[in-house]
Amino acid sequence: MLWWIGNIVLLVAVVPVLVALLNRVLAALERIRGAADEILVGGGALAAELEDVPATLAQTGATVDAVSSGAVRYAGSVAKLLG
Repeated sequence: MLWWIGNIVLLVAVVPVLVALLNRVLAALERIRGAADEILVGGGALAAELEDVPATLAQTGATVDAVSSGAVRYAGSVAKLLG
């Protein structure tokens, strides 16, 4: 007889609580999955924009080298004039 009472208590009290908790966890999981999908799409778009970065960095490095050698020449000329 006690088994029947225990089973009824389990069905009436515990199972609905477990179902509600599982529902909340699954809802949070769906929100996380949606956010992860958005991040994946954004990351793919960002990766497509970064394809030109190595060439741009090489061009920037060449420009910095040219400017620095010009600046060194200029500084040497100014030093001779002031010296």
